[in-house]
Amino acid sequence: MHVLLVLDPLPKLKAYKDSSVAMMRALNARGHQLSVALQDDLFVESGQVSVRATPISLVADADLHGKDWWTESTPVDVTLASFDAVLMRKDPPFDMEYVYATQLFDRAQAQGARVFNTGSAIRNHPEKLAICEFPHLTVPNLVTRDAARVKAFYAEHKDVIVKPLDGMGGTGIFRLREGEINFNAILESLTAYGTQTIMAQRYIPEIVDGDKRILIIGGKPVPYCLARIPMAGETRGNLAAGGRGVAQPLSARDLELANELGPILAARGLLLVGLDVIGDYITEINVTSPTCFVEITEQTGFDVGAMFAQALEAAVATS
Repeated sequence: MHVLLVLDPLPKLKAYKDSSVAMMRALNARGHQLSVALQDDLFVESGQVSVRATPISLVADADLHGKDWWTESTPVDVTLASFDAVLMRKDPPFDMEYVYATQLFDRAQAQGARVFNTGSAIRNHPEKLAICEFPHLTVPNLVTRDAARVKAFYAEHKDVIVKPLDGMGGTGIFRLREGEINFNAILESLTAYGTQTIMAQRYIPEIVDGDKRILIIGGKPVPYCLARIPMAGETRGNLAAGGRGVAQPLSARDLELANELGPILAARGLLLVGLDVIGDYITEINVTSPTCFVEITEQTGFDVGAMFAQALEAAVATS
């Protein structure tokens, strides 16, 4: 296969722990050809959705802590449909440019392109809001820009988490305990004085045991998750916020959650999903560029990248 990855600039990736690089290495090991592009390399000409794509080769035994793990060939303008598979791996922010890219992917699919995750699936599953479809799997939550509603929710549950809908890596997340003196200021900041929608969730004490990332590939769960354990004094387990990642086998409840959602989400065009689970509850459904491939592989020996490559091969063969 010839696989195109739409992602962030290669020099900015931390290759030694980046899941997109793990994907590329797994695909390369199975003999597949790779090209890369930035989101702004996409274009439409005479109705055809195309891209300025750069073919790359991976350097064998390269130091992934350095910048010499790949070599580039001359970029070429080609249609998205000319690739066997297109992977959307651009990190958020999920802004209007991101939305436009998903719309171009939809148009490209109509022209024969095979895109994973599909544009419509990414667009229709915003990572915070997607849990609202499955209230039986979540703690009580509220989505609003109305401070009065948040205050009522807070009064009922006493201990809540509030967060923006477009954040990543733990940015903008606050825990509001009973008697929080900065309550009004935090809400004003997060909602931009009532002009931006946020989510509030009842606090889950099991966060001390980790915010688990469960990867679902081709509708099936990876048998290990990464529990992201907050550092002392923190309520956020995100690795970007200082959390410590500990790989562990999926619990019975983890499997129950993954097996219920996996087939549903896969049928909607989501080849790769990252469930965030605290205790017994789903807190987010990540579909843009789920991570943790490397941490799980290094700690358990289970090759997540190889599982993804095999699932991609199967998806292309049946598409």
